[in-house]
Amino acid sequence: MAGIHPSASVLTLPALPARRHREVNIVQHGARPGDTLATSAIAAAIESCARKGGGRVIVPSGRFRTGAIQLRSGVELHLRRGAVLSFSTDPADYPLVATRWEGVELMNFAPLIGAWDAHDVAITGEGTLDGSASPQTWWSWSGGSQFGWHPGLPNQRRDRATLFEMAAAGVVRERRVFGPGHFLRPMFVQFQRCSRVLIEGVTIRNSPCWAIHPVLSRDVTVRGVTVVGHGPNTDGCNPESVERMLIDRCTFDTGDDCIAIKSGRDTDGRRIGVPTRGVVIRDCTMRAGHGGVTIGSEISGGVSDILVERCTMSSPDLWYALRIKTNPRRGGRISGIHLRDITVGRVARAAIGCDFTYEGPEGPYPPQVCDVVIDRLRAGDVERVLELHGLPGAPVAGLSLRDCRFDRVRAPSILDMAAPLTLERVRVRGRLTSQL
Repeated sequence: MAGIHPSASVLTLPALPARRHREVNIVQHGARPGDTLATSAIAAAIESCARKGGGRVIVPSGRFRTGAIQLRSGVELHLRRGAVLSFSTDPADYPLVATRWEGVELMNFAPLIGAWDAHDVAITGEGTLDGSASPQTWWSWSGGSQFGWHPGLPNQRRDRATLFEMAAAGVVRERRVFGPGHFLRPMFVQFQRCSRVLIEGVTIRNSPCWAIHPVLSRDVTVRGVTVVGHGPNTDGCNPESVERMLIDRCTFDTGDDCIAIKSGRDTDGRRIGVPTRGVVIRDCTMRAGHGGVTIGSEISGGVSDILVERCTMSSPDLWYALRIKTNPRRGGRISGIHLRDITVGRVARAAIGCDFTYEGPEGPYPPQVCDVVIDRLRAGDVERVLELHGLPGAPVAGLSLRDCRFDRVRAPSILDMAAPLTLERVRVRGRLTSQL
């Protein structure tokens, strides 16, 4: 029997940052629209604002080119209508910092916008953050021919494998040095060990890799944000080892998962051992992407208490509405996942997918997934209702569907190593069913 499910009245919403009225304009510190880098001027404006106790750093209307930006406690980066921060694609403009890449700690290129151990930080406004990534720049590093790579160009494959080998061998983070001369793309917005974070109103385009990536942070709010970009691994929002987060009234149109909830990869994830819990996702629109809401695959610290409500998901290029992906090298426990009042138009593969063999079925840490409840999901055009792949001795279990309807279903569900489901008032192609 399903347990107690999170709801808006049960989950505690995140605390918002304290915001001060002081304003500092980047133009006052020498920033000028055009092709000249404004990195130093932006850094000086942030430093001046932080030194005075915090406030708003204003980016006025116009296109300003910049390298890496580091926010400080108490500082709100505010983009006025018509403002564009266009980020350099020169790796030299992104210094070596401590970061996380696909759930593993390392020293690598700084995120385009980052903060470390900060509190009361924000990015707000009606402007645009343009990562400038394309098949001619960051995206080709993925090694995908559809993203500009061809033989003779560098790619991330060797570096990615080396990083994961280092983590498995217990090499300390400070000796996992990549960055210059290597090809692991930076994240766009990455806040690490921060509290009371707000990202509101802005449009984020063409990220090199994951777009919004809070790590080991708490009290994070993302609302009214639009994320667009169809490059490799250009996930929209990836909370990783985060406690209390709200994703509200956002739009995602991405080249990978729209929202992907994570908690560290394999040995590194178990060593750090911090779950993601207490996430509310509401009133969002998901278009292209591998999953509308995805859990995994870097999930070794576990995930619990996730509420998704009143979201709309539809695109010929959206693979799944809800997607869980993991494997026996990850471990971790996924529980207390509740979706309700979800409208699904078109999905290319299945409304609901759960794969315990993602990136391979071998490993000593079988996934644990339980208490996944889906209420009032309406799907209008899906290849199949379910695609479930469990493991011998570790079936996909604990999935309940209630008051759901699936129309224009073209193929039967895949139930591979799946425990019996709980189905209550579920209709497929208009017919009430007690089995799929």
